Amino acid sequence: MEAVLGQLEQLPALLAVSRSALVRDWDSLTLDRALEWARYFQHLHDRFRARPQLREALGRRLRQSQPYPLFGFSALGRCPQLLGLALLENRALPPAPCRRLLRSLLQCPDAGTGPEPRGLELLARRKAAASLLVLPRRPPRRLPAPEAQLQAEAQLLLSRLQEEEQEIREAAGHPRWLCGILEQLPQPRALQVVAAALTLLKQGRGTEQARGWGRNGSSLDGSQTSAAEDGCTARLLLSWLLGSQERFSAFCLCLPSSHLAFLADHYPQLSRSYLDLLTGWGSHLIYDPLQGRWVKSCLNKAKLSWEELRQCFNCLCQESALLKEQTQAVLKHLRTQDGDFKVCGISVWTDLLMEVDC
Repeated sequence: MEAVLGQLEQLPALLAVSRSALVRDWDSLTLDRALEWARYFQHLHDRFRARPQLREALGRRLRQSQPYPLFGFSALGRCPQLLGLALLENRALPPAPCRRLLRSLLQCPDAGTGPEPRGLELLARRKAAASLLVLPRRPPRRLPAPEAQLQAEAQLLLSRLQEEEQEIREAAGHPRWLCGILEQLPQPRALQVVAAALTLLKQGRGTEQARGWGRNGSSLDGSQTSAAEDGCTARLLLSWLLGSQERFSAFCLCLPSSHLAFLADHYPQLSRSYLDLLTGWGSHLIYDPLQGRWVKSCLNKAKLSWEELRQCFNCLCQESALLKEQTQAVLKHLRTQDGDFKVCGISVWTDLLMEVDC
């Protein structure tokens, strides 16, 4: 067993090399050896996944072998995919091993042996689907609607969370890769993907489609996941999103107010934080008697103008009766704290209550 654990420590190095310029020295034989190692690690996953103690030992050794743990035990089952994807995206790979890699994708030895596609064949399908999403259409020469690609990325994120579900339960916390991956993406895009994933979960399409995108198949299996599983996935995403005030502020600034109202209506934890953020921004507005309107007192703190703030509260009040009642209660409480004036221009909360649909 100690020998197996020692071999396991080579996985992070193998994946790191596959992403580096060192592959320019690879030939077809080197590629074959790398793929054999990936299949060996996948074999370890299949062999030990039903044995909790051994699975725990392998996962612990794998995490200890990385300076910043991104992979746990479940990553062993995806080694051929992880290696193949890294090499496909590495332009330093010479033509001969690249052609050999492509042939291995198209002629996967496991393909056709069962009812479900496996390994590199599924990777090829995913890669092709991702490429199709960004191909220009002719005529006219346009990119596809950004919503399509955004939803695809959100479904892949949900799929990965499902695959890590066992490890997440055992660790009683975040999957180790989640923060690293999301924080490495350009922030507006990462935040939009998280918003799309939360939306899909509440629309009843996220978890079911993500399950179909998992490594055991590329078509929907029609199975319905439990509300508990959806809730676990949502809690992970919300925990990351709300874990930083700066991140959540950027999230609220990059999404339309109508979309934020939808999420606030379905996620109470998010609605409380969203209302706190809006009231914090509103407290930095002052009334300018010369202009006859509310203006920003501090550009760094008042992120929204009066018109934008009013629109946000309007969307909250129009989303649902429950959210309208919650929003109304917050505004009335703040108006009372300001002296409960009913005259315009004295309290921003009075003016908001008079103008929005509350």
